[in-house]
Amino acid sequence: MAGRTVVISGGGTGIGLATAHAFAREGDTCVLVGRRAGALSRAAEAVDGAVACPADLGGPEGAARVAAFVADRFGAVDVLVHAAGGSGALEPGPGEGADALTRTAHAWTTAFRGNVLTAVLLTEALKDRLASPGGRLLFVSSIAAFRGSGSAAYAGAKAALHPYALALAAELGPRGVTVNVVAPGYVEDTEFFGESMPPERRAQRIGETLDGRAGHPGDVAQTLHWLASHAASHVTAQVIRVDGGAFPGR
Repeated sequence: MAGRTVVISGGGTGIGLATAHAFAREGDTCVLVGRRAGALSRAAEAVDGAVACPADLGGPEGAARVAAFVADRFGAVDVLVHAAGGSGALEPGPGEGADALTRTAHAWTTAFRGNVLTAVLLTEALKDRLASPGGRLLFVSSIAAFRGSGSAAYAGAKAALHPYALALAAELGPRGVTVNVVAPGYVEDTEFFGESMPPERRAQRIGETLDGRAGHPGDVAQTLHWLASHAASHVTAQVIRVDGGAFPGR
């Protein structure tokens, strides 16, 4: 299944970038999407054959821009991977003087815009272009969707992807398009936790796994790559955990 067109949101860093490398190694062309033009440009240079398409997917204008770019350059989309998102910790806050309700509204709005709207709007913009049959639609969720996290807003946003994906699987299944979700546990070498994680917290996260190690972006990327392969053509409407057994864990 080489030579496919693969659109990856959040493709400039972390899991998205690792996913781009996995597809590019098989000869696929990756369209890397994200807000930061500089990071996308560097990623496109590092990934063989990749192209960058900067866009803010949290609004309809950004999703429409990507759809127009894809239509002009490629026509159809074989694989759409939603790796954009995050805890919102890296986003500007409402300010120190904000009251509790304002802070709450900011946290939930930021979480849903970054993790849900980015996926929903791009999907709706591109789903008619998914190859039929053979198209693959993939979402990156989180262990937080199952057990919560330090941020209820983030956990709720990731959990919201699951029923959306299941509805899409039913809608797109007759076209021969599969829809699946991958839910990672603790993954190192991403920007999710900012510049660093306290050693005691890292040890706790690793201690929750059954294989005694942190996850890496490649662990998630290879799972996504398999779900997009012909070998997984009868796998759809599934949520696959890549967490070293941390849920339910020990």
